[in-house]
Amino acid sequence: MTDARVVTELDERGVFTITLDDGEKRNVLSQALTAELVSAMDRADNDPEVRVVVLTNSGPIFCAGADLDERRASGGQPGPIDSLALFGRIQRSPKPWVGRIGGHAVAGGTGLAAALDISVSLTNVKFGFTEVRLGIAPAIMSAICLPKMRRGDAKATFLRGALFDGAEAARLGLITTSVDSTESLDAEVDAVLADLLLGGPEAFAATKQLFETVPYMGADEALAFASVRSAELFGSDEATEGIAAYLEKRPPYWVK
Repeated sequence: MTDARVVTELDERGVFTITLDDGEKRNVLSQALTAELVSAMDRADNDPEVRVVVLTNSGPIFCAGADLDERRASGGQPGPIDSLALFGRIQRSPKPWVGRIGGHAVAGGTGLAAALDISVSLTNVKFGFTEVRLGIAPAIMSAICLPKMRRGDAKATFLRGALFDGAEAARLGLITTSVDSTESLDAEVDAVLADLLLGGPEAFAATKQLFETVPYMGADEALAFASVRSAELFGSDEATEGIAAYLEKRPPYWVK
């Protein structure tokens, strides 16, 4: 028996699976769960054996958002570990993060799913920005989700506070795609992982960096940055190996 709220497993391929496993509290972002999730993130970022990260859930809830009991007890203030750190850590991580969204993801759960690099959900799970119905605004969610959404869609979903399914979450750009069954969910995640495991570790980090820098530059600045960065990457040891492997019709060293 274990009291762990977050369960981790690293397989022989380098896939590090993080499972939210606090079903009694609907996987809310409590201080306890958040601390365990941050610890798992530390391992994901720093363990060279970790190639790709999968975030998933046990039970019918992926994540129900903030721990309202804790927020009420603290007068609305975040605890020592701010859940905002989770979203930024995922986006800054040098590893690809894949979401296997097998349960409802509401409020902060929607933001957590949206923060992942590639997310696949069941079509019948519920997403939504329900904060206005609690008398608050989806402030933290806006930082994660607004860049992914059309302005009109964002206003409608944020202001109405209504729930929507996985297919609509995909249409809104919050997740990548949705599927109709658990078997299809596993198959789609496996297909994503098969592609990702062909990529170079340094290439992943460099690619994710582009998303955090290029959109915030002017056109000329972005082209200048991209030119310099491209030359650096073509000159790297990883690129030398990758190009040689391609020309020699063999797998590069990072493909197990």
